[in-house]
Amino acid sequence: MSFIEVSGVTKSYPVGGTRLTVLKGVDVALERGEMVAIVGASGVGKSTLLHVMGGLDAVDEGRVRIGDTDLSTLPPEAVVAFRNRHVGFVFQFHHLLPEFTAIENAEMPMRIARRRGHERRARAEELLRRVGLDARLEHRPGMLSGGEQQRVAIARALVMDPTLLLADEPTGDLDEHTADSLHDLLREMHRERGLTSVIATHNPRLAAACDRVLRLEDGRLKADGT
Repeated sequence: MSFIEVSGVTKSYPVGGTRLTVLKGVDVALERGEMVAIVGASGVGKSTLLHVMGGLDAVDEGRVRIGDTDLSTLPPEAVVAFRNRHVGFVFQFHHLLPEFTAIENAEMPMRIARRRGHERRARAEELLRRVGLDARLEHRPGMLSGGEQQRVAIARALVMDPTLLLADEPTGDLDEHTADSLHDLLREMHRERGLTSVIATHNPRLAAACDRVLRLEDGRLKADGT
């Protein structure tokens, strides 16, 4: 049995007086430890697919299973608890809280999970040091470069030690040199922590470094032949 199974997933959104169907019966299976890239044109639904896989959005039809848990059958509050514990998200725009320091942002998922203060601090500090921010622990986001802010976001995504990492255009807002260093960091963290990772990206270098590349086109996934 695959670690992650997305089966017959359909997702649509209201647009005016009608509905726009973004995902049309998507099927995909991922093995534990895989690093998979999702590519496709802008607006095709890559973000929607990641949101569905991580429980941020509910499906219209179909099911999403992670390990032994079928997200499609859980009540909303149970999905939130599962997501906080088992899924890490990295977005194109880091979504750091500007009034909090780097270490406070990194520990936020543990704060939500009501972990003890010293445990939160130690775990967040460990990860921020690992992503190269030893000297930036007490800096607020406005004092950090774009690449540094995204490194904080990666630490935050990993602070709960998730099994699944979902990254949505994680380097899309960065210059080429900074993006390449973030690519290397994502691959290193993937290997070190035994993650299963799904990365939506337009960057061919990042996609090529993954185990598989899947293309989302007309609402369905297929192996990328480019």
